[in-house]
Amino acid sequence: MRARAVIVAALVLALVGCSPPGRKTKEVSPLPETVIGTVAKAPTAAVKVPKGDPAAGKKLFASTGCGGCHTFKPAATNGKIGPDLDNLAADAKKADQGPLPTYVFLSIKDPTSYIVPGFQGGVMPDYGSQLSDKQIADLTAFLTQSSG
Repeated sequence: MRARAVIVAALVLALVGCSPPGRKTKEVSPLPETVIGTVAKAPTAAVKVPKGDPAAGKKLFASTGCGGCHTFKPAATNGKIGPDLDNLAADAKKADQGPLPTYVFLSIKDPTSYIVPGFQGGVMPDYGSQLSDKQIADLTAFLTQSSG
């Protein structure tokens, strides 16, 4: 008799979890289907851009051949291989990597950190291993001195 009660109880519990025939069930997701507001971005490491010297940056821009690939009016260059550096402020805004000097510094130090749409990655030399942070800061100062 006791075994029979256990079997009946198990059947009742099994039936409670089942839907009646013809009734559709809805799957419940633990995540919302829509997001209201903005989704938080992964925190980026704070980059402290060292103070640079624009005059030294201008000389470095010329000596490293930046103008062969980039257009930049203050340097009187018109390269077409890389992005137009006269558009740095707009490109920085699209990249959303922080303030303009941070974007420029990171783009020189690690050219793969953000690729401007329409340009191929892996073309720019690895200046992060060739130049000191001070030299990259000098280039950044030169490139951002007249940008808004």
